[in-house]
Amino acid sequence: METPIYDFLKKYSSSGTLRCHMPGHKGIGGELPYDLDITEITGADSLFEADGIILRAEKNTSHLYGTAASFFSAGGSTLCIQAMLAAMKFQGRTVVAVRNVHRAFLNAAALLDLDVRWILPDYTDGILSGRISLEDTEKALASVNKPCLYVTSPDYTGRLADIPALAEICRRYGAPLLVDNAHGAHLRFFPESLHPISLGADICCDSAHKMLPALTGAAFLHTSRAEYGAVLRQCMSLFASTSPSYLIMCSLDLCNKYLAEKISVDIGSGLERLKKLRGRFSDRLFFAESEPFHITVRAAESGYDGNELAALLRKNGVECEYSDCGTVILLMSPVNTGEDFRRLGGALEKSLDEAEKHPRTLIRTAFVLPERAMSVREAVFSPSEEIPVDEAEGRICGAVKVPCPPAVPIAASGEIIDRSCINIFKTYGISSVIVVK
Repeated sequence: METPIYDFLKKYSSSGTLRCHMPGHKGIGGELPYDLDITEITGADSLFEADGIILRAEKNTSHLYGTAASFFSAGGSTLCIQAMLAAMKFQGRTVVAVRNVHRAFLNAAALLDLDVRWILPDYTDGILSGRISLEDTEKALASVNKPCLYVTSPDYTGRLADIPALAEICRRYGAPLLVDNAHGAHLRFFPESLHPISLGADICCDSAHKMLPALTGAAFLHTSRAEYGAVLRQCMSLFASTSPSYLIMCSLDLCNKYLAEKISVDIGSGLERLKKLRGRFSDRLFFAESEPFHITVRAAESGYDGNELAALLRKNGVECEYSDCGTVILLMSPVNTGEDFRRLGGALEKSLDEAEKHPRTLIRTAFVLPERAMSVREAVFSPSEEIPVDEAEGRICGAVKVPCPPAVPIAASGEIIDRSCINIFKTYGISSVIVVK
């Protein structure tokens, strides 16, 4: 019998490609350790009733991140997002969210039947990134009873929100601040911590696998408030498999060891290398404002087609995290070596020499919130059909159909798809959408 997944992975593993994409371990490791794959045998503890080895490992995480409590997730940040929002549901809170959420947020909103109030960011990189207006945030929180605020920081391009300012506003309105920090597990270990918990967030999730040496699906859920400890573990158990992967949990345990012993030195070296790389190409490329390990190239502003540049990088031995016509994202992690940066610099140099220059065709997102016709839950669970994007004007968006990456919704479930949405769908190469019948 053929083994297409295994065959692809082995071919990619042996290709020597520089992995400028997640996971953060960058392929450094050996064969799958099947001998370590177990379930909840005697002495192995149980993730959602942890009182033994798992609890000890989680307490190590809590110490490293300076939290009131931290929890392991073998279901990625998706599980953490579901748990954060379920905790808010238990408190009867209205969720105010900045629009450039991951689709996991919308899926959780459907499962929990949440009435989401949106804040539109001032978009700067298509629908992926934008500045969050503090004034709009305060107005939104003031307009509802028992609010909480949900933001994505860093966003997919690496842009950081002003978490201290948002936390101060939230405190004025008694609103917990929830942060999807999936792309920022490493931020705690900068010379000065940029981690949301350090900056005032109440709850946040970290996808350890994105930026740290951990297996895909490994994530942390953190809270700065002790009262959320028990409820968050309970909320995680609502959505998670009853057989969480011990290999993933083991990778989080080993990740703790890396955080305790090596990451500060690696981040210091990485920051220097990243600064030099950006400086080397500052006369040829525009870089988006981002945390340093996200190298987000504004390709269109630089005079290139982002997809073409990504294809040339691939030909020259570098696989990027994401590209569209206007953007290329190269995702590095603290474990990348000086040799990795040397290879990336050489591949960028060669690719830019080979790339065709284009007039600057920037993606400008003239986005207005579509009209809402029904709740997220009602739309997701209504009978639906998939139709071409060009036929979708005036139809109600059903389940969200956007690829991952970047997995940022354009029309949210329950909203009426308008011409602006259709244009944005087409810009991102999405040719069909799911609509309510």
